[in-house]
Amino acid sequence: MPELPEVETMRRGILGAVGGVIDSATCCPSPRRPIRFEPPWPALGQRLQGRTIRAIDRLGKRVVVRLDSDEALVFEPRMTGLVLVDEPPSREHLRFEMRLTGCSLTCVRYWDQRGLGSVSLLTNTQLAARLGPPKLGPDALAVEASVLRDRLRASRRAIKVALLDQRAVAGVGNLYASEILHVAAIHPRRSADRLTRQQWRSLHAALHAVLEEAIRFEGSTLSDGTYRNALNQSGGYQNHHRVYDREGETCPRCGDATVKRIVQAQRSTFFCGRCQR
Repeated sequence: MPELPEVETMRRGILGAVGGVIDSATCCPSPRRPIRFEPPWPALGQRLQGRTIRAIDRLGKRVVVRLDSDEALVFEPRMTGLVLVDEPPSREHLRFEMRLTGCSLTCVRYWDQRGLGSVSLLTNTQLAARLGPPKLGPDALAVEASVLRDRLRASRRAIKVALLDQRAVAGVGNLYASEILHVAAIHPRRSADRLTRQQWRSLHAALHAVLEEAIRFEGSTLSDGTYRNALNQSGGYQNHHRVYDREGETCPRCGDATVKRIVQAQRSTFFCGRCQR
């Protein structure tokens, strides 16, 4: 967390920065664990000064701000990072800010409660080496059904665990993997190499449906309240979760069985034993 829907919401939230010029970049003082800057500060800030923002993309779970210098400013939120245009949830966890001119936004901020994320300025060559194939698989929001099957069907891992492999398909995390498998009616422990053709078709359809629905609701803000959109507002998809964090509740699909919780790869998985046999 954040996963693809949350990071895509962050990306869309700062699109107003396109065409803007970076007037200043600041490393904000924080008493908390410092985040990683690459290159180290102040070199990063100096290289950003005066650059024009050409486009804002997303690579998996990262926001990528493309500059006129053929470089990219990469925000990697990891567990608790946020890319904001409004006031942050707290000043003490504000890590980075750049002031803009010539566009509809006045600033873009990076906030990180736990300090596990990073802000990196990479050349196009560095970006391709780190986040291009084979380091990062095709984006989950755009991957074709045949490609999804070909990249995962030889794996003997449980399908839930296989979906988390960013080298195979980029963007899916623990929360949405549970939701996707519930919609596809596939048991999370089923080995990827044992899925039928029909199950692969169902999985692909569920993958796109769940991610697109979550983006429409601007992501999921869980009980800890950490995730916020670019305007420092809660997402809405948590109100539409089918199984995630709903252990013991009635399955909304069959209306009979209760949602169960198991642990896979040291992470919680939620599913319905009746719908997902």
